[in-house]
Amino acid sequence: MSSQVVVEAPGTHRVEPHTPREPGPGEALVAVHAVGICGSDREVYQGNRPEGYVRYPLTPGHEWSGTVRAVGAGVPGSLAGRKVVGEGFRNCQVCDRCHAGETTLCTDGYEETGFTQPGAMAATLTLPARLLHVLRDDADLTAAALLEPAACIAAAALKGGVRPGERVAVVGTGTLGMFAVQFLRAVSPAELLVVGTRNDREELSRRFGATDFRTRDQELPDDVDVVVETAGSASAARTAASLLRRGGRLVLTGIPAPGAEGLDPTDLVVRQLEVHTVFGAPPDAWAHAVRVFGAGLLDPLPLVTHELPLTEFPRAIELVGAGDPKVGKVLLHP
Repeated sequence: MSSQVVVEAPGTHRVEPHTPREPGPGEALVAVHAVGICGSDREVYQGNRPEGYVRYPLTPGHEWSGTVRAVGAGVPGSLAGRKVVGEGFRNCQVCDRCHAGETTLCTDGYEETGFTQPGAMAATLTLPARLLHVLRDDADLTAAALLEPAACIAAAALKGGVRPGERVAVVGTGTLGMFAVQFLRAVSPAELLVVGTRNDREELSRRFGATDFRTRDQELPDDVDVVVETAGSASAARTAASLLRRGGRLVLTGIPAPGAEGLDPTDLVVRQLEVHTVFGAPPDAWAHAVRVFGAGLLDPLPLVTHELPLTEFPRAIELVGAGDPKVGKVLLHP
C-alpha cells in the first residue's frame, strides 16, 4: 500500500495510506522517486518555521524527483512518462514580478509545495505542470532529487555573474556550498577557494573543483572577485565580504537567526561592494541547474549519505538535526 507523511502539528505526525489526486486542468500527476530532507523540513516538524510560511496539517517535501504518470486537460500528453523535477513556489503568473521572471518575489503572497501546499513525502504529487522541468531520459532520479537546492545555488551563480578567469570563493561546506563549488568550477575560474569550519570537507571540495581550501582561522585573501556565501550565519556573511576586492561581488544565500548583526554598511559603501541575495529559485535558475546536471557538470550523489523508506521520517529528521559531520543529504523513498 502506498503511503504519505502528514505533520498534523508541530511535533506530531502520522504515516497513512495515500490516495493519488487525479490531475485537473493544467496539472500533472507525478510518481515520486525520492524526496530530500533539509533544515526547513525540520523547522516544519519542530514548529519554528516563520508564521505564514507553513500551513498545518501538511505533507512536507519540497526537494524531489519523479516520473509523470498522468496529465490533465491542456497539458501536452507527451509529458507522460518523462522524468521530472519541479519548482516549489506557486506563483500567480500575473503580477509584475512574475512577468519579470522573478517568481520567488510574487506579490500575490507565499505558497510553496511542501510548506503551504501538499508536498512530495507521498507516493505521488499532483501540481501545476508549468512548474515541471523535464530531465534527460537517462537521468539518475536519486541524484535529481537534489536539484531543488542546486537550483537555489544556480540562482546565486547567475547573480554572481562569474566570468572565466576570475578569482572566486565559496563560504560554507554543506550541501549548498558543495553545489556552489561545482557551478563556479563550470565557468573556469582562475582560482576557486572554499572556506569552511571543518577540515574534513577539504577532500570533497577539491573533488568538486576547489583549488584551495582554508578554515576561517587561517589567513584568508582580500582580493577575490566573487564570493558565494552558503553557511547561513552572520559571521559567515562578514567573512565572505572580507574576502572581496574593492568593487567585488557578494551573493548571500544563507539565512542567519533573526536580529543577527551582519555586514557593515559603511564597509559596503566605501569598498563599493555589489551585494545580491537569493531566497528560492526562479525558473531561469531551475533551467540552468537542469541544464548543468544534464551536461554532467553537476554531481549530487556524493552528497547523499542516507536513503530511507518514507516510514522512517522521524529518524530522517533526527539525522538532519544531529550535527553529525558524517551526515550529508538524507533522502526518503516512498
